[in-house]
Amino acid sequence: MTESAGPPISDALAWALPFLRRYARALTGSQKLGDEWVRLSAEVALQQPDLVAEAKGTKLGLFALFHRLRQPFGNLESNEGEDTVKGRLKDSLTEMAPLQRQVLLLTVLEGFSLNDVAHILDIDVAQVSRAFEEARAELQRVAGIRVLVIEDEPIIALDVAEIVRNSGHQVVGIAATEKTAVELAKRHSPHLVLADVQLRGLDSGISAVSQIMNSMSIPVIFVTGYPERLLTGEKVEPAFIISKPFNPDVLRAAIAQALDTVTI
Repeated sequence: MTESAGPPISDALAWALPFLRRYARALTGSQKLGDEWVRLSAEVALQQPDLVAEAKGTKLGLFALFHRLRQPFGNLESNEGEDTVKGRLKDSLTEMAPLQRQVLLLTVLEGFSLNDVAHILDIDVAQVSRAFEEARAELQRVAGIRVLVIEDEPIIALDVAEIVRNSGHQVVGIAATEKTAVELAKRHSPHLVLADVQLRGLDSGISAVSQIMNSMSIPVIFVTGYPERLLTGEKVEPAFIISKPFNPDVLRAAIAQALDTVTI
């Protein structure tokens, strides 16, 4: 759908930036690095709005600009050492090529069509389609890892657990409160935590994860019905965020990406 010419570019960018933050953080595995690229993209878009306006929508144009800036300014991947989840699990996890990773995140996380992804990455649709199929096949080969689910809604928790298990991973526990989450983490030493942002009462998934991280360093994926509220760039925020409701492909992609790139 083509955007109207009415709203100023600053308003259109303000709407699109949270989605680019989510993508950039997932791609790099770092809030700091991802947000640096987003700030650069936003500055260029404000100075040269024609670079964004030439696309069929501001979000599409902004994502395309983001990848155009990558080419002269370097790689988007985090250059951290091997003392990471990826390093510790490298014997059981397969690596996904950068193009496969980008295509998977742009489609299943951000909802772009294959044609849109071709525009964003400036490659042909056939190449995008091949990379997408290769990425999905790669996900199926990822060895099982231990996952702790923090979710206070029983039906949602069971659905999430089923998706995790059907993806070949092990659910070590489901926690509905901060206290239970911390206890389960200490008992089972999960490889990854999948946490709802808001729990019952005054409990918070973010607070639970913060306590867990005091004793171990593992990747975390947060789920929320309002991702834009967590993607302001104004404070320390999660690097991996997916929206409710989500489909199995989104969760599988988020798990693979978190394990492959994150350094905490």
